[in-house]
Amino acid sequence: MATKTKLENFEQTFHRKLTAAEAYAARPRNWMLYTLIVLIIVLLVGWSSSDIHFTGLTVTGTEVAKGVLHGVFQPDTQLLFGLGETDVPYLLLQTIAIAVLGTLFGAILAIPFAFLAAENIMPKPIAYLFRVLILMIRTIPSLVWALMWIRVTGPGAACGVITQSVCSIGMISKMYITAIEDLDTKILESLDAMGCTPFQKIRYGVIPQLTASFISTTIYRFDINLKDATTLGIVGAGGIGASLVQCLNSRRWAMVGSFVWGLMLLVVVIEFFSTKVRTKLAQGK
Repeated sequence: MATKTKLENFEQTFHRKLTAAEAYAARPRNWMLYTLIVLIIVLLVGWSSSDIHFTGLTVTGTEVAKGVLHGVFQPDTQLLFGLGETDVPYLLLQTIAIAVLGTLFGAILAIPFAFLAAENIMPKPIAYLFRVLILMIRTIPSLVWALMWIRVTGPGAACGVITQSVCSIGMISKMYITAIEDLDTKILESLDAMGCTPFQKIRYGVIPQLTASFISTTIYRFDINLKDATTLGIVGAGGIGASLVQCLNSRRWAMVGSFVWGLMLLVVVIEFFSTKVRTKLAQGK
């Protein structure tokens, strides 16, 4: 009996090895495709680098780099901890306010856009039309939107809020559409079989599936808007960016260092809390 069992085990092992060998021998041989892909990448890199000519660091650029480093290690503490309207804490709060309002308005306005562009809810022609509209919004960079809106609202934080709201619609809508099209329709069919009303199906079948994804997307966009709010300040859309550029242009390195320290601290704090929230939403921790 023992000999028979050993023989059966040997036959099974031999069969598995033979099957693995056959599978390896029948593996797809796509080396020609891989070689072609590598050649295309090499050609693209070569073509792209042909128009890029590095002529070395300029004297002005080296001076600015040294000045920024000097300011980072010796910041203006009075500006860094002051409470005036031109000090770092006030400008950081204004930057956060722009990012919060821009993200909030964009997230709310993105909801109807996403539902109207979801192919599993709307007819394909209507969904395609709204997808094109969302694509057009995403195509225009935030700085270009800011330059357009600044002609309407004038310089200030209001321009930054409107710009970030419009830019957020494009990105958030795309993420919302993915979440909507991944809905588990079996839950809705079960609720329909139970005789639930459309409102009840939305309340108990749709919203619980979308809430975590929507909140996570909104937090991610807030991280992006917080950094963009600094950049938008360069063109006069409020926030800390305008003051930072003025200090760079006037070579007040100690003040530049204060702004840099404030921005670094802000980004670290926001990143810490946003990561905690996203982890809790995704994993329930």
